Amino acid sequence: MSQEADRELARLWRVSRTVHEMVRDRGYLVADYEVDVPFEQFKNDYGATGSVDRGPMSFSVKHGEDESTLYVYFCAEKNVSKAAMKTFITSMDKIGAKRGIIIWSEKMSPAAKKTLQELASEYHLEDFQESDLLVNITRHFLVPKHQIMRPDEKAQLIKRYRLKETQLPRIMLSDPVARYYGMKRGQVMRIERASETAGRYITYRICM
Repeated sequence: MSQEADRELARLWRVSRTVHEMVRDRGYLVADYEVDVPFEQFKNDYGATGSVDRGPMSFSVKHGEDESTLYVYFCAEKNVSKAAMKTFITSMDKIGAKRGIIIWSEKMSPAAKKTLQELASEYHLEDFQESDLLVNITRHFLVPKHQIMRPDEKAQLIKRYRLKETQLPRIMLSDPVARYYGMKRGQVMRIERASETAGRYITYRICM
């Protein structure tokens, strides 16, 4: 295997770990062994031919509460085409998944982006560039603990403090942490920070 392919595999190994951590942090059933894959095993699984093979990296997973299915698709094309998007959606349909994540390496074509937008009413689709997943941002010591509130918890919060949704601080849909947790508009994030005086303090942000 060339040094370039070896470096790409090492990069993908880190991306794969972050993706599995992200999916598990959203409440999907991901085992420790799926997260903590040794590099040599990853290399044998996806680089045995001497080149990087992203195809087999794709996977589906069930949610721990509602048992809905999420499909994660690692696109083999460096420039994601409309045909690649069709392959992505077809794979989702085969397993009955309405929620999917496409991971891409270099570019997403305008046609592929348009397809994402056109299918937004039928599917919940997300896309991440590999470079954004090399490091799990939520594991950084400066990033506080985040948790998306359930609808009933959000209702209790609004009632307790006699607030309107518009009065809550905001977190943008494009925020890296909001994207990591797959937030939707209207959801509220509970953020717990350490405090030298109070021990901890909690803030809330609504996704807009």
